[in-house]
Amino acid sequence: TGAQQSATVANPVSGVSPDLLPHFQLEPEDVYIVKNKAVSLACRATPATQIYFKCNGEWVHQGDHVTQHGTDRGTGLPVMEVRIEVTRQQVEKIFGLEEYWCQCVAWSSSGTTKSQKAFVRIAYLRKNFEQEPTAREVSIEQGIVLPCRPPEGIPPAEVEWLRNEELVDPALDANVYVTPEHSLVLRQARLADTANYTCVAKNIVARRRSASAAITVYVNGGWSTWTQWSGCSTSCGRGWQKRSRTCTNPTPLNGGAFCEGQNVQKTACTTLCPVDGAWSEWSKWSVCGAECTHWRSRECSEPAPRNGGQECRGPELDTRNCTSELCSHAAAGAEDVALYVGLVAVAVCLVLLLLVGVLVYCRKKGGLDADVADSSILTAGFQPVSIKPSKADNPGLLTIQPDLSTATMTYQGSLCPRQDGPAKLQLPNGHLLSPLGAGRHTLHHSSPAAEGADFVARLSTQSYFRSLPRGTTNMAYGTFNFLGGRLMIPNTGISLLIPPDAIPRGKIYEVYLTLHKQEEVRLPLAGCQTLLSPIVSCGPPGVLLTRPAILAMGHCVEASAENWSIRLKKQSCEGTWEDVLQLGAEPCTELYYCQLEAQACYVFTEQLGRFALVGESLSMAASKRLKLVLFAPAACPSLEYNIRVYCLSDTQDVLKEVIQLEKQLGGQLIGAPRVLHFKDSYHNLRLSIHDMPSSLWKSKLLASYQEIPFYHIWSGLQPFLHCTFTLERLSPSTCELACKIWVWQVEGDGQSFTVNFNIAKDTRFSDWLVPDSEVGAPALVGPSAFKIPFLIRQKIISSLDPPGTRGADWRTLAQKLNLESHLSFFASKPSPTAMILNLWEARHFPNGNLSQLAAAVAEVGKQDGALFAVSEAEC
Repeated sequence: TGAQQSATVANPVSGVSPDLLPHFQLEPEDVYIVKNKAVSLACRATPATQIYFKCNGEWVHQGDHVTQHGTDRGTGLPVMEVRIEVTRQQVEKIFGLEEYWCQCVAWSSSGTTKSQKAFVRIAYLRKNFEQEPTAREVSIEQGIVLPCRPPEGIPPAEVEWLRNEELVDPALDANVYVTPEHSLVLRQARLADTANYTCVAKNIVARRRSASAAITVYVNGGWSTWTQWSGCSTSCGRGWQKRSRTCTNPTPLNGGAFCEGQNVQKTACTTLCPVDGAWSEWSKWSVCGAECTHWRSRECSEPAPRNGGQECRGPELDTRNCTSELCSHAAAGAEDVALYVGLVAVAVCLVLLLLVGVLVYCRKKGGLDADVADSSILTAGFQPVSIKPSKADNPGLLTIQPDLSTATMTYQGSLCPRQDGPAKLQLPNGHLLSPLGAGRHTLHHSSPAAEGADFVARLSTQSYFRSLPRGTTNMAYGTFNFLGGRLMIPNTGISLLIPPDAIPRGKIYEVYLTLHKQEEVRLPLAGCQTLLSPIVSCGPPGVLLTRPAILAMGHCVEASAENWSIRLKKQSCEGTWEDVLQLGAEPCTELYYCQLEAQACYVFTEQLGRFALVGESLSMAASKRLKLVLFAPAACPSLEYNIRVYCLSDTQDVLKEVIQLEKQLGGQLIGAPRVLHFKDSYHNLRLSIHDMPSSLWKSKLLASYQEIPFYHIWSGLQPFLHCTFTLERLSPSTCELACKIWVWQVEGDGQSFTVNFNIAKDTRFSDWLVPDSEVGAPALVGPSAFKIPFLIRQKIISSLDPPGTRGADWRTLAQKLNLESHLSFFASKPSPTAMILNLWEARHFPNGNLSQLAAAVAEVGKQDGALFAVSEAEC
């Protein structure tokens, strides 16, 4: 052939050194033919007189070569470069026999040199994976292996993994790595690893995706530790006591198993019954002595008091005058005269004291004196105070309407608390108040009937009295005097406790409590600050309180000193917000104090006003609680169906607002609310919907997920953030909806909702919605606002305020109620015990366990046996 003939020609070019063999500066390399596109092979040699390609042992025709000549600038030797093209048809001719290869051969005057072989292959990638990942449900911290064997291909396919359509990079996550066999391994499953995983294979020809595998990371529930055993159910004889635990260590998540076993244990208990002491018979009279007296005695031994029973009452020694031969009568006449004079003097003193008492009583009865408390109000005679407008011409004025029809009332029975009530305060090892014997006690009102009109007139002229708007569901108001009371905004966790004697005697205040919508009040936030609580007003501002009121409201912070700086803010009269207290730091003033608990805070304040709790994160580990709530239409007349996912601050007031909003929209709850911990990591919140039966439903969402920006959530100023998933059922008869909704923070916590219900008739979650009728009384006035009976409260205060001889004082009570971290605040007040009892009332109303408080008080009493001794006169 022509190529062979030319190959035999080896005429050296003039000037070429006869001693040099050609060497290749460029050799042909392996290439792949993609589809029908030809590939090019090239080689370059110096010094070379001729260069030809040989493919699979045969010379390539000379006309198929493209040759370029040049000179090497460094050596001055001639350089030759040759190129050829190889087509798919040339390779396919020998396909299956052997691989197609080509090689360059270069000549010089000294001989020939061959290049390396370059293989030409047809590239392809099959469609089907040899092995795909499958869906799994795994326990948290369990290892996960997702296998993937890519389709056959030339060149071999490269493999990468996607998590919810985002590339998984093992270099950025130490918990993830990919094996040489292309399997994805998660060393320890986390909640954030709940996602759809896809294996992707690609080479120069194509890119193939496996079916997505849904991985759900669940948490099996674990029991908390047992609580302490409760007190025995009976104070005398055989009863029972119990203890409990909760499935919260950890709480089951994403379909994890609930705890197995009982959450309550009961056991029998026996309380020794108290036995009161009784006197023995009197002994015989002794012999009449020289002093003309003889005596007899008895002992408290039939039976002796035990198990906390009462001691015998009365004298154990009885003495009388007598006469006998041993008695001296010489001085009898003088002693009798002295005795009669003394009796007359005592009688005169009693008459004078009786006259003084009558005069004082008449003077007090002559006018209205608010300092005189009706004792019946402190016991069973208390009647609820009606709150209503006082007159037609002044509808904004709230007043207490006293019973002015009679000047006296008669109370039958004991003034001590009754022992048969359901909320009685029992002290098993010592009582605060000894019961009175049955009798009649007449108690007088402080104002006669004729002064009723003057009472209202004097009330309405007070300078601090303010008119307030009425009729809003986010407001409570009432009229209070020195007896105190409580305001509550139903279903919000917001309340205001006005302790007894916080309002000066003789004054009556109209007090209000308001929950503000966040769009109504502008609270400026700077830097990493975030609103942690509702904005609440109590007033009127500027009124005089002699003891701190306690404002209770919820919050959504996962508090820790190393992650948060939390401040209490109060709006001034000029409208600016000021920091009045930094939690955990020494208070700069005694006007404010705050007890922060897991989900609520209790603010002690002697100045009413507008308050809010604001936090500033100190690290990216700082987190807030979000409440995730799912709503959907209760009726669905069209093919379109919307699921609304709310991401709310975890406080009761926000949930109440959303429930009211959804009632107006005709929505229903379709899943139990979940809590998500949202961190200050600047990452957004993502929401996606999965696993819908494609034959019944389809999603109108174009993207794979929706996002709520980080700052919209973190500021806390946008209360009703939500995303809507719009679905379409393919048939009007379709009523069953099954899907999964995932909500997660990028690189953070996540939650998964499994939705499976009938959109036409499923109402299983309606119990979560609080009916409007279950709102309770927004205002409670006087003793009805408190769990602890007034007289018992006063006795506890008077007994524990003074320092105890053996430490039996208010400090011990604070320790038993786990309030020892607040001792310095309690000590700064005139009555530390009153502060402790006020905080207990604020924390435990209306479902507080009086028996636990009584047990704590009784434990204090054990350290000083005479601490709670009470006489009948004191009761």
